[in-house]
Amino acid sequence: MLPAGGLVLRPWREDDVDAAWAALQDPETRRWNDAGSGSREDARALLARRRDWSSGDHASWAVADPADRLLGSVSLHSVDRDQGDAEIGYWTVPAARGRGVAVRAVDAACRWGFAVLELDRVQLFHAVENEASGRVAARAGFTREGRLRRSFRYGDGVRHDELLWSRLSDDPPPALR
Repeated sequence: MLPAGGLVLRPWREDDVDAAWAALQDPETRRWNDAGSGSREDARALLARRRDWSSGDHASWAVADPADRLLGSVSLHSVDRDQGDAEIGYWTVPAARGRGVAVRAVDAACRWGFAVLELDRVQLFHAVENEASGRVAARAGFTREGRLRRSFRYGDGVRHDELLWSRLSDDPPPALR
């Protein structure tokens, strides 16, 4: 479990499936993070994969408030220990948006990755049209590096241009509010 500025990043549990399934039905979440949204069984399988860190290629947490209500998800994935890098992905429930939840979760996951996994670089990709993710990246201490043309097919079935951001282990930490 990781503290995240009044929130907690905790392991996913089997009893999270109903809350996760409900969150994954949100149209914006489905558009940008379609995994696990097809059926309740898909959501159950997604959470099972996120609970199992044994492969070493990811570390995934549920983001919860002090009352243990699910606010979102954050994962370091595509972890390459030899290269010292990983990617980060996240989503939040609609009620948690605009409150800094994603920023605090991303920052806490990065700090953990730098300290525990000894990562040097964390990359963040998002569709150009997903401006909210750009705000999260900037506020979480990432530097925008470039644009990848038609690089990923999102939940809407369309290949979108993406923006690439990175945060390095020796970048100054963000000033979180």
